[in-house]
Amino acid sequence: MNNGVFLYTPPVSRDRVISRFPKSYRPEACLQFKDHFHVEVKSACKGRQTRNAGLKISKVVVVGDLYVGKTSLINRFCKDVFDRDYKATIGVDFEIERFEIAGVPFNLQIWDTAGQEKFKCIASAYYRGAEVIIIAFDLADIKTLEHTKQWLEDALKENDPGLNSIFLVGSKKDLLSQAECDRTEADAIKVANEMQAEYWSVSSKTGENVREFFFRVAALAFEASLLKELKRNDLTSSKIGEGSTICIERATAEDLENTSNSTTSCC
Repeated sequence: MNNGVFLYTPPVSRDRVISRFPKSYRPEACLQFKDHFHVEVKSACKGRQTRNAGLKISKVVVVGDLYVGKTSLINRFCKDVFDRDYKATIGVDFEIERFEIAGVPFNLQIWDTAGQEKFKCIASAYYRGAEVIIIAFDLADIKTLEHTKQWLEDALKENDPGLNSIFLVGSKKDLLSQAECDRTEADAIKVANEMQAEYWSVSSKTGENVREFFFRVAALAFEASLLKELKRNDLTSSKIGEGSTICIERATAEDLENTSNSTTSCC
């Protein structure tokens, strides 16, 4: 029930329930050092004052070079499958994932975009309105890391330059030894810091860190969305309580009282 209107949302799968704030991949790889939801978010969720947050869909776009594993990453999380023979994405595709975060329903619309140059002009049209940008690269191919800044620049052209939910993701972690992975991650974290992005390493083949990564994305997107909604509601309430409306109502009440007294005196 919300403002007298019943909002029905389908039940969420148990493996999409987030009750605690998800941890980052590594302390030096994240922008937000936190292990709990914002106090205003916790209060709103506890008091069931989340307004229309349960109907909200946050748009996530996944960009990066051809064959870096964008589709594999999405399919591992959304469908829990891995196919080494995926064909290149033509244009765009998307999945919708439903979550329950801090007791509140929330949805991610995850867009899988083509990495081929000839589809860039088509895919870029779908970047617009993104609240989360994920730039993927292949940990086993350092050249794909070098291209990530351009992918981010292209995505930001269609979005608010103040967008703060940006993730840099190294895929195919299973192909590297730990020493090789550590060296590449050191370079990737430097790039992520320059991008103002949070860094993660994952393996779609084994599933390593995939669920944890998308839970982190969902939690941060939910928190940002709810804080924005609460701020909007505060501004609306503030406007309702200001201005001449209340003064007019008080003046009317006083006029009525004076009129009443005047009538009594005449009688």
